[in-house]
Amino acid sequence: MKLPTPKKLPSGRWYMQVLIDGKRHSQSFDTQDEAYYWAVSLKTRAAEAVKPAKHLSVSEAVDRYIESKDSILSPSTIAGYRKIQRNLMGDIRSVPISTLTQDQVQRWVNKLAKTRTHKTVANAHGLLSAVLGAYHPSMTLRTTLPRKVKNEVAIPTENEIKAILEAARGSKYELPILLAVWLGLRQSEILALKKSSLRGDMLHIDHARVMGEEGMVLKDTKSYAGTRIIRVPPHLCELIQQQPEGEYLVPLTTHAVYNGFRRICDKAGVPHFSFHALRHFNASVMLAAGVPDKYGMKRIGHATNSMLKNVYQHTIKEKELQYDQLIDSYMESMLPSP
Repeated sequence: MKLPTPKKLPSGRWYMQVLIDGKRHSQSFDTQDEAYYWAVSLKTRAAEAVKPAKHLSVSEAVDRYIESKDSILSPSTIAGYRKIQRNLMGDIRSVPISTLTQDQVQRWVNKLAKTRTHKTVANAHGLLSAVLGAYHPSMTLRTTLPRKVKNEVAIPTENEIKAILEAARGSKYELPILLAVWLGLRQSEILALKKSSLRGDMLHIDHARVMGEEGMVLKDTKSYAGTRIIRVPPHLCELIQQQPEGEYLVPLTTHAVYNGFRRICDKAGVPHFSFHALRHFNASVMLAAGVPDKYGMKRIGHATNSMLKNVYQHTIKEKELQYDQLIDSYMESMLPSP
């Protein structure tokens, strides 16, 4: 495989340019070895791309599938597919896709199910199914997947939210937490906001920032309904205006938010909730307040109310207890006198 020679730049980095099918690809690297590795990898992928599908292994087919969807799929989705490819393909990784059998797939799923959640197994199987549909369409999977376990979503109580807000006050996590609790924004939407997103008292949500294969990546919102404008209360407007100047309003990675929120939960003396649980709480508040579904859908960025009803509309525990007591009081009044 013939490769060009990397050029050392005045900055000390190494510049490499590769020509593939008449198209130039270039990038700079910290070391000469990294430049060569990148060029070899690029050339190898290009060579594999012309390999007949019937000769591809499962892992090679996954590679080709991901590359074919590179400009369509979300960077976070691609990163998730790569993670499945690296960590979950196991015994079927090197099997030629044209000879893969249902028995091999079932045994692979059975083995995964011993150590992985239903969702993880389903995601891995879903990727394999998509790859087979593209490169071995004559094979129809009839795999028995592990039974789905219904997990109750852990949502903070009103008192726990108060404790979290108190613990976050004055920290770099105060604004993202308030945007999730108060406005119901997704973490990816929060991380894509800029000061210019706030115009007057209206917040324009039109992008998301997610973790890709090589770091944080800016992309469009999750769906058409995700692009929306929300009125911002004075307290949040003031807090946004107080943030330091920079490219992003919340200059953090998803990993930083995850770790930071765990520390806030520890400081508040509450369980380790997911950051997404704050969005659940916002939807639960709307439910308890009797907010119409149409408004709720627009506010949290969903096109239909099915997700709002099935996932987000969890009653707040304190309200649930009040309803329990109301029912109990009524039923007790129906009991015969002693």
